[in-house]
Amino acid sequence: MSFKLQTPRLTLIPLQQQHLLIWQNSGRKDLEKMLDLQHNPWDLELFYEQETSQALRDFWIPQTAKIPLDYYWYTNWEIILNSSSCSVGGIGLAGLPDNEGTSEIGYALDQKFRGQGIATEAVQALTEWAFQDAGLQVLRAETPVDNAGSQRVLEKNKFQKTGEKTLPLEIPLQVFTWERRRY
Repeated sequence: MSFKLQTPRLTLIPLQQQHLLIWQNSGRKDLEKMLDLQHNPWDLELFYEQETSQALRDFWIPQTAKIPLDYYWYTNWEIILNSSSCSVGGIGLAGLPDNEGTSEIGYALDQKFRGQGIATEAVQALTEWAFQDAGLQVLRAETPVDNAGSQRVLEKNKFQKTGEKTLPLEIPLQVFTWERRRY
């Protein structure tokens, strides 16, 4: 695994298909061993646990199999806190830019590590990397209306709030929609 992004405090590692399959079939502890990381069981709200589990099963694994050369646009990137050599969350994109030049970014951070600027730093790194692709014109995001911390992460990364909608989940969820345009 040679490709990764570095920031002053973080390393972002895009998971290849083999890593995703270990995660799905054996669990995060085995994934952490495979990546030579210290064990850190993520503490996430139920919504983020379910969203991550669904993305693993229905998006990351099938898409990385289908598009292996550009897998980093279709996978979870582990957010590694260098000082503790452990994964503190995940971040990713919804694929290569579509015909309108848009993609979406999403992230989840272990509750134990929130409020330290880690998500802001990770979003900045992946956003800067994604905008190196000339085809990307707009990066979108969604945040629950009651998640002020996540909204601040996007504001600090020059995303603009564009609206509000309800996600049609088992328990419907109100979210704000966000965009960052190429400058």
